[in-house]
Amino acid sequence: MTGFLFELTFFLAAPVWFLMILAPGWRVTERVAASPLTVLPLLALWAVLAAPVLPELWTAVSSPDIDTFRELAALANGAGAIWAQIIAWDLLLGQWMYREGRRLDVSPLLMAPLLLLTILLSPIALPLFLAVRAWRARATDHALPGGS
Repeated sequence: MTGFLFELTFFLAAPVWFLMILAPGWRVTERVAASPLTVLPLLALWAVLAAPVLPELWTAVSSPDIDTFRELAALANGAGAIWAQIIAWDLLLGQWMYREGRRLDVSPLLMAPLLLLTILLSPIALPLFLAVRAWRARATDHALPGGS
């Protein structure tokens, strides 16, 4: 059952990613991406996975060290809970990036690979997006009347 829940985690997030990457201009996509409620199913799944390992989880987060965390991750439910938390965080991050990209008129042809990279390796995607965001913000400021 834990394996199924682990796999279900991504499939709960996938429709939102699908919309942001493949239908970025659709009004439904904008409404979905604006809602933080998209992560609630993932957090519910996190709770189901975390409940059986709550003592180990609490130990790992309340007095973190690498061995305690390794022990938590070695448990199927521990790894599943960590995965659900990562997927939820990445989804919220992706939604913010999508909305910022739309606000700054970043091309969907640039945003799609950035969002795909966020799914796979958000610690690489976020700094890249922040650079694009700074570049677009400067370009927008210069385009305004009275801009430097």
